[in-house]
Amino acid sequence: MTKQITVACVLGTRPDAVKMAPLVQEFARFPEQVRQVVVATGQHREMLDQVLQVFKIRPDHDLGLMRDRQTLGDLTARALAALMPVLEAEKPDIVIAQGDTTTTFVASLAAFYAKARFGHVEAGLRTDDKWDPFPEEMNRRLTTRLTDLHFAPTTLAAENLLREGVPSTLVRVTGNTVVDALHSVAEQDYHFDEPWLSEAVARPGRMILVTMHRRENWGEPMRAVCDAVLKLLERFPDTHVILPMHRNPVVREVVEPSLGGHERILLTEPQEYVPFVHLMKASYLVLTDSGGAQEEAPGLGKPVLVLRRTTERPEGVHSGNARLVGTDTETVLAEASRLLSDESAYASMSKAASPYGEGDAARRIREWIFEVFGLPGETG
Repeated sequence: MTKQITVACVLGTRPDAVKMAPLVQEFARFPEQVRQVVVATGQHREMLDQVLQVFKIRPDHDLGLMRDRQTLGDLTARALAALMPVLEAEKPDIVIAQGDTTTTFVASLAAFYAKARFGHVEAGLRTDDKWDPFPEEMNRRLTTRLTDLHFAPTTLAAENLLREGVPSTLVRVTGNTVVDALHSVAEQDYHFDEPWLSEAVARPGRMILVTMHRRENWGEPMRAVCDAVLKLLERFPDTHVILPMHRNPVVREVVEPSLGGHERILLTEPQEYVPFVHLMKASYLVLTDSGGAQEEAPGLGKPVLVLRRTTERPEGVHSGNARLVGTDTETVLAEASRLLSDESAYASMSKAASPYGEGDAARRIREWIFEVFGLPGETG
């Protein structure tokens, strides 16, 4: 009889679901070796559900934690209290979560309390600034201390872990599962369902995709970026903007008064994962403070201006795919203007090779887990 292990895959936000989906699908290929338990905390709700539907993932447990204007302390406490009984009942051999969300930190702590191993997907990202991004940087560092298997997406991420004293035997470079997910979706023949969105994408000229939501950009920094967008449109009449707005009212309180009503700006509701990928494909340039978009856009050959002071994903900056520009109005305007007016500058960023892997990260992660637990399975 084939040995079987129980794997609990925990996810709570849209990025969690996108990056865990390839791994959930990979484990599903080996039902004899793996009893898989998928746990959704519901840290995000609608955005999470959309991605789960795209990848046909049905959680075995849905903790439904989302609350309006929830505080970090409240979310953390409720997540731990809800997750512990699940792990105690399911008795996983290993718990796996990805990235830097509160869900991930809590999953690592709950796994420790349940005396199960913990595997960290996208391990080793750092800005080395405790407060930026907040709370993600400390979520990552705390999770590292509780992790047994570190799935580093890049060599630089692995070096960060080794520098912090993590034994090399517990670290493996796997690539980033976001590339696995991106390839599977970007290759689809897709047509936008909403006529107004289809028309906006097909509009003559160059489309700029903008996303903003990070806590450190709330208020004046976000308002400064909105000012830059308005000046950019004035300077380049052949451009137009699509900005999917985060549902957080703190974001909308800035974006809607600043940009609403402009004839060349389309403010939309948050886009589901598949249309968002195809918005990136259709764009000329991406302005974002999102970590996921920093990884995804380069895979589609799109330059990224990162609306942050720091990034835990410097590989894109080093490879030339991305540029860290912050939120100062004149800086954002100058950097975007350079890409819109200088063909060679645009070409150097759009043609740089993505540093985040070849789309086989889920297989590499699954193979290492099988190796650790002595399970038979496909390799290579």
